[in-house]
Amino acid sequence: MTGVQLSHPVFAILSALIEERLGIHYGMEDRELLADKLAPRAAERGFDSLLDYYYFLRYDERAESELTHLAEALVVNETYFFREAPALELTAGSYIPELVRQGVRPRVWCAACATGEEPLTLAMLLDAAEVLDAVTLVASDISRRALSRAQEGVYLRRSLRALPAYAAGRWFTPIENGMRIERRLTDAIEWHRINLIDAGAIATLGDFDIVLCRNVLIYFSDTTVQRVLDSLTNALRPNGRLIVGTSESLLRFESPLVCEERGGAFFYRKVQP
Repeated sequence: MTGVQLSHPVFAILSALIEERLGIHYGMEDRELLADKLAPRAAERGFDSLLDYYYFLRYDERAESELTHLAEALVVNETYFFREAPALELTAGSYIPELVRQGVRPRVWCAACATGEEPLTLAMLLDAAEVLDAVTLVASDISRRALSRAQEGVYLRRSLRALPAYAAGRWFTPIENGMRIERRLTDAIEWHRINLIDAGAIATLGDFDIVLCRNVLIYFSDTTVQRVLDSLTNALRPNGRLIVGTSESLLRFESPLVCEERGGAFFYRKVQP
């Protein structure tokens, strides 16, 4: 199915289904992009049209499994080590050690972790601060393939483009065309497949002192952002902090969070009831 045309009506029902089940929002300006992403998967499943694929996704008893595979084709796994580092450095160098000194075992969740660069960056920084063993570090993503790559711990140059020299020398082993991260860092993280619009699944993870959900909400509609924000907020302990991407703002959404700035990084703190 090459050069497939996605009509306005079929786009409307497919994009609505994708947003309903996966949370990802596609506007009309994204019609060709969505068609390019959907067509190979629909053809692989043996469908001659995207309308037939829609009916399968909407009504077939095997749709849940297929949606898992479809998510692999739709999600953007663009990330790299030490991306937007100030917030991570402040979290690992100040907030978490402070909780450890208070006798707390901090719980940290990196939501939508893609191929693992963010939680592994945090693990490196926590190791440097000598508190990694005192922290419960959880990472999740909707993509099983991305999580598998994260646990494998092998990264190519694109992921390493902002990696400081000290980190490369301390936690990585060079391999052909890339680097392999120390196994003890990947083993220090609990990896889970979680759909961020599934409030029940999020609740099973427990509560956290720090939640990172960065550069993800920009792919959601405002309605979906509010739903996800409610779940993330519920997962925060009192005075816990939510960290989003530098291009994302939560100020227009309803939540018991207050925005705070420290060292050029912004955090949303959950106010105690």
